[in-house]
Amino acid sequence: MNKLPSLFLKNILSLPKISPVDNEAVKTNNFNKWKEACFSSFKLMDKDIKSLQKLDCSCSGTTAVVAIRQNDDLIIANLGDSRAVLGRKTEEGVIEDVQLTTDLKPSLPSEAERIRKCDGRVLALKEEPHIQRVWLPHEDAPGLAMSRAFGDFMLKKYGIISKPDVSYHHISPNDQFLVLATDGVWDVLSNDQVVSIVCATNNAAAASKAVVDASLSAWNQKFPNSKRDDSTAICLFLQQHASLQNST
Repeated sequence: MNKLPSLFLKNILSLPKISPVDNEAVKTNNFNKWKEACFSSFKLMDKDIKSLQKLDCSCSGTTAVVAIRQNDDLIIANLGDSRAVLGRKTEEGVIEDVQLTTDLKPSLPSEAERIRKCDGRVLALKEEPHIQRVWLPHEDAPGLAMSRAFGDFMLKKYGIISKPDVSYHHISPNDQFLVLATDGVWDVLSNDQVVSIVCATNNAAAASKAVVDASLSAWNQKFPNSKRDDSTAICLFLQQHASLQNST
């Protein structure tokens, strides 16, 4: 996974800026170039993972969410159920949460349709009726709870893909910070809770640590006897001199 940033860098160096002052045709054309660069980078990353001889990823894998900032342009590529959430200041001075990505899970009708068209099965276990999982056509395995991923090659023939969902956001003066985090954070903390945690910190490093620490504490309280999911968070402050304390 450490190679993903370098793969992106190779693909985006010559890409045009997506400017809100351009006409719609130009903006669409430029954004499509960014999308193709993201698609290519993710495809190469998945291929690279598959070539690793010392790592068996037939039924193991990972999600990914990538944010690329170019001045006030923000391009986000999302794979699986990691998430990007924005902290935005309202007219009243309150920092509100704005989710910028969609959790790509088999519970989404469009994702389930693709998987079933490829002969994969989508169903929930009796003991977990609220969690849709992906299964092989004739085996009760592996039960993947996301619909897109790096790795998990056992299911790549059955609808699991490594193609990200790519979106664009123009950063406004009201956009204060961006949080990227894995589902281990979002499974136990709401978007609003994470935004409140970040608002109580002074810098991006402290914010990232505070979010992870809060998620670990929440896991221990909510699921004391369960294996904890990966909890990773990165925070990016978008305004150089933003003051977040006492905003909520």
